[in-house]
Amino acid sequence: MLVSVLASGSKGNCTYIETKKHKCLIDVGMNLKYISSKLEEIKVNISDIDIVFITHTHIDHISGLKKLIKDTNACIYLTEKMYEELGYELNNYCFIEDKVMLDDLDVEVIKLSHDTDDINGYILSSYEKSIVYITDTGYINVKNHNKLKNKHLYIMESNHDVNMLMKGKYPYHIKMRILGDRGHLSNKDSANYLSKFIGDNTKYIILAHLSHENNDENIALNNLIEVLNDKNINNPKILLATQEDRTELVEV
Repeated sequence: MLVSVLASGSKGNCTYIETKKHKCLIDVGMNLKYISSKLEEIKVNISDIDIVFITHTHIDHISGLKKLIKDTNACIYLTEKMYEELGYELNNYCFIEDKVMLDDLDVEVIKLSHDTDDINGYILSSYEKSIVYITDTGYINVKNHNKLKNKHLYIMESNHDVNMLMKGKYPYHIKMRILGDRGHLSNKDSANYLSKFIGDNTKYIILAHLSHENNDENIALNNLIEVLNDKNINNPKILLATQEDRTELVEV
């Protein structure tokens, strides 16, 4: 599989994943001009996108969806609750509540915890390679931990540094929401989960959904490296997804 996070952050999220038979997006939280330009950089035409997986209906994950469905024939995979929340009709869609097999792509839903009625994380597998995609969650239920172990690529939220958040300008109730079980993973949370999940198969980690106000790339990166080193875990290659540009195109 080929993977590039096209954008990640509070202003918009979109990730490209390619198998031999499919060209997919996870979320469409940026405008189509931006998405098209980033896809063109990796020699992909937006009209070739045939599958879109939606994690949840917050605007930074679906802002470009309405335009995308007019310009492509992509099938939109989302839950029934998400469809009800959209407020407009989709012509080509499928409900995904648990697992689905799409030619050379197997997809398993991991239920997350965020301040929305329904939210999915995903495990995507193709030709014995695997990707975990988890952002926008306050915690990861222990019942899913075994499913998440020893995958080839992790795209994992590392949203905030707790000290920066608490000293920052957000109102107290917003800080508590971010820190809560229906908020976001801190750098420490993310690093601790990853230290439990990654294994010999793991080639890449992409830290995603970093807060512009309450985080710093170096803090997030160093926090993860320190945790992995403390637990004597060999570091895979670590990338940081940003709001303004795509990550490199990686292959797993």
